[in-house]
Amino acid sequence: MQRKGLFKYLHGDMGIWLIVMLLSIFSILAVYSSTGSLAYRFQSGNTAYYVLKHGLILIFGWFLMYGAHLIPYNYYSRISQLLFVVSVPLLLFTMLTGSSINGASRWMTVPIINISFQTSDLAKLALVMYLARQLSKNKNKVNEPKTFFMIFGSAILVCLLIFPENFSTSALLMTTSVALMFFGGVNMRYMMGIAGTGIVAILMLLTVFYTVPEEALPGRFATWKNRIETFGGNGDSDANYQAEQAKIAVASGGFFGKLPGNSTQRNYLPHPYSDYIYAIIIEEYGMLGGMLILMFYLWFFYRGIRIARDCEGTFGCYLVLGICLILTLQALINMAVAVDLFPVTGQPLPLLSMGGTSLWFTALGIGIVLSVSVAVENQGKGRNIDESTVNS
Repeated sequence: MQRKGLFKYLHGDMGIWLIVMLLSIFSILAVYSSTGSLAYRFQSGNTAYYVLKHGLILIFGWFLMYGAHLIPYNYYSRISQLLFVVSVPLLLFTMLTGSSINGASRWMTVPIINISFQTSDLAKLALVMYLARQLSKNKNKVNEPKTFFMIFGSAILVCLLIFPENFSTSALLMTTSVALMFFGGVNMRYMMGIAGTGIVAILMLLTVFYTVPEEALPGRFATWKNRIETFGGNGDSDANYQAEQAKIAVASGGFFGKLPGNSTQRNYLPHPYSDYIYAIIIEEYGMLGGMLILMFYLWFFYRGIRIARDCEGTFGCYLVLGICLILTLQALINMAVAVDLFPVTGQPLPLLSMGGTSLWFTALGIGIVLSVSVAVENQGKGRNIDESTVNS
């Protein structure tokens, strides 16, 4: 079907473009509504400040996504090598000397322009792309011990560098990496070994939590322990306060909500524009709006599966599966936290939470997915992308 108007400039899967457009609209509305208290505290009541800032970040994200979707996806194979090599020292540098915000040293400040970003956001995208390349390049020998440990070792290295300051991102990235290895045909014997190692690591972590005095716990271990205890109803009052206010927001929304701009819990939740933006959406748009947002992310994942299924090259297939899986899991975790089905993690809601560089990396990831979908469309027209560069 012939695309008309602005849509003729948007190539690839129109379902994903539509999802991004709808989430962007919801994002503008939700951020404007949830930043009122923030504006009165820090911007002398200028309620337009934060939504304009978020809108500019969102627009730049769209430019990044549009540019990424114009690049043939096989080029991302070589780009993944560069990003992986760059992200590892950046993670190490951040862990040792990173800027501390909200009690965690996850941020690196770029000199001169003075912009802070979480290096883990770059590392997430870099590792997924790099694993897609390695699984595709070594698809016939992925179960040889040397190849397997090289692939698995790459994931372990990145996740260990993220772990000390950002447990949730490390766990999310490791889960996605293991899923990618499963999709890539890694032997079940190895997969069972990974599962066993993960169980042992969790048990060791819990042992440390409950045998070492809280004041002696290293780094952010005390924070993680408190979040688990809070989820079980035994945490400190501040942590319980967040969860209680989020539950009030969800419960007061009913089925149709209080309508846009009528949230009351935005004045009580510590982070209604980021960690708990989903609770504000349910309060204002009701259970109906909450289910709609959930369906958008599930629809996005479904579109990704279709693109991966139809892609002739294994690199494109793994690339789409990895990016769609990590973004969907992140969204589900954020929503589960907001409705008290999961301990607090600090994961933003992709494309919806008030933006920063994390929104830009999300936009780049979606642009790469769209690049693969462009190639799938071209396959149907008899124009295939040469994936030989993946193996070079």
